[in-house]
Amino acid sequence: MPVPVLLVTGFLGAGKTTVVNHLLANADGRRIAAIVNDFGAINIDAELIAGASDGVVSLSNGCICCSLEGDLLRTLSTLLRRDPRPEYIVIETSGVADPADIVRNLMDPVILREAPLETVLCVMDAATPPSALNDALMRSQLRVADIVALSKLDLADEGAGLRMREAIRAQRVPAVVVDAKHGEIPSALLFPVSDRPPAPREPGPKRPSEERFETLSWTSDRPLSLPRLQQAIGKLAPKLARAKGLFETVEQPGRQMVFQLAGGRATLAPGEAPAPGVPRARIVFIAELGVLTKAEIDGIMETCVVVEDHS
Repeated sequence: MPVPVLLVTGFLGAGKTTVVNHLLANADGRRIAAIVNDFGAINIDAELIAGASDGVVSLSNGCICCSLEGDLLRTLSTLLRRDPRPEYIVIETSGVADPADIVRNLMDPVILREAPLETVLCVMDAATPPSALNDALMRSQLRVADIVALSKLDLADEGAGLRMREAIRAQRVPAVVVDAKHGEIPSALLFPVSDRPPAPREPGPKRPSEERFETLSWTSDRPLSLPRLQQAIGKLAPKLARAKGLFETVEQPGRQMVFQLAGGRATLAPGEAPAPGVPRARIVFIAELGVLTKAEIDGIMETCVVVEDHS
């Protein structure tokens, strides 16, 4: 029996992980396998989704989550050999990935027979200015989509959703546009019940490969001062496209905080107890090429580190 694939795309910080989180937490008996394509050296996305590492995590509701390390087709083949086999596969792309390239890979005849691409979902921050749709990558993410989900409506002003719908319509995108409050999208849209396998699709013209973003990772074996961190992020934020991380603070020892920066908005949430043997602070910074240097990040972030007094 073929296993339908849901491809989740969207720009940096759009809310893709929130959508995947919601799907896994509300599987309603479906065996869903989620493949997370991390952007960066530190596997933070998989931790936020599953709260575990080591590549594959089994969840109590029968779902599994795994990180994409290397070849997508090989990862799919591994999932399809699992017993029991997943009923659905969700692939979360990197925020800087052109989904047309991934769609092209999924049209491989062997994969198409075993794991046909059912739905492409593009998640878009409702507060995104309509002018951003002039970006070639964002247009590619939109044009390959069957469904566009407007996220973070609770954080945007009242007219943002309407303005974004009009901007999407102006792009002549054939996708259905839906609101996705807190990552919630009707499962019937994402996993339609059908006896017929989905037809192969044309991914569109291949765009020239362009390295546009770079990832700079920072770690520390010491806890951070929260007020100093807020000052440091304030200095770095104007140059960042995205940042996320896990760290322990001197204000709340023995407990990790989950940090996210997207669309100019920074959030902090309590996380789980830190795992033994991992750095006490791990943050990934994503910026346009050449905007930030590792030395600049190190210099600013080192001001947040607190030397513990063991006397």
